[in-house]
Amino acid sequence: MAEKRLQPKNVDLRPDRYDKRVVYEKCGRAKYISHLDLMRAMQRAIKRAKLPIWYTQGFNPHIYIMFPLTLSLGFESKVEVMDFALLQNLSDEEVLKALDAQMPEGMRIVSCSAPVHSHTEITHAEYDICISADRTPDEMAEMFKDFMSREVIEIQKRTKKGTYKPVDIRPSLELISMDTDENHLNLKMKLPAGGGFNLNANVAAETFLDMYGMTADEICIERTKILIENGEVFC
Repeated sequence: MAEKRLQPKNVDLRPDRYDKRVVYEKCGRAKYISHLDLMRAMQRAIKRAKLPIWYTQGFNPHIYIMFPLTLSLGFESKVEVMDFALLQNLSDEEVLKALDAQMPEGMRIVSCSAPVHSHTEITHAEYDICISADRTPDEMAEMFKDFMSREVIEIQKRTKKGTYKPVDIRPSLELISMDTDENHLNLKMKLPAGGGFNLNANVAAETFLDMYGMTADEICIERTKILIENGEVFC
């Protein structure tokens, strides 16, 4: 009769896990990489970098990567965040250099560190919004002042049931600064983001344009900060 081997009690058989958080840029042509393709690109980069990646446990193990705040298609950003875990405690500098060498065009690893905040702490993000339309930049600036002076700004938000309901976004719009150049209205805005309520910067821009009957020639959006409730940068 074969001897039955018992595992000792109170022994954690899971492999060691060292959590890492990288901040990366997604600019130029890379802004058109969809979220699904981004996940694939990052998995390929991690494998090519030969990092000792930690896999999820269970019946279908796979590389653990997590993006705390998904970036909308067509947006640029220098503050995107990706979490993953390693089986070895490599230095942040080692991980940064190895992974950055495998990034596709338009993407660059900015920093690497151990996570400080939970993704559930994210409440806001800041954006640079650049608008060119069929009005002069100075005219648009005056219109945006009027836009921000309104007590109520309603949009039709799609519900999980597929229906639409009016939502007042005015309390969620915070203008940090505004200026103009030869062709553009340039806005820096703080908008809600994360698990509670997420307001897409493009929705805010298009709501403004629609309200004043303008047709956009160009809307360029770059995410510049991801913030937690007390105003600190998510890290």
